[in-house]
Amino acid sequence: MLRYFIKTTEALKRLRKDQDGVVSFEYIIVAACIIGAVAAAFGTGATGAIGTALSGGISAIVTKFNAAV
Repeated sequence: MLRYFIKTTEALKRLRKDQDGVVSFEYIIVAACIIGAVAAAFGTGATGAIGTALSGGISAIVTKFNAAV
C-alpha cells in the first residue's frame, strides 16, 4: 500500500512540474471557448443571427442568378 502511495505522490509531483501538460490544458480551454463562441454566433441548426443572414444572402444570390439566366 505504501508503495502505491509513493508512486502516486511522485506522479503528482511530476505532473505539477510538467509545463507541457499545462499548455495542452490551456489549448483545451481555448478550444472550448471557440466552440462556444461559434455556437453562440451561428446557433444550432443555423437559426442564429449569422446563420439567418447567410441564408438570406444566399437566397438573394440564387434569385438574382436565376433571373439573369
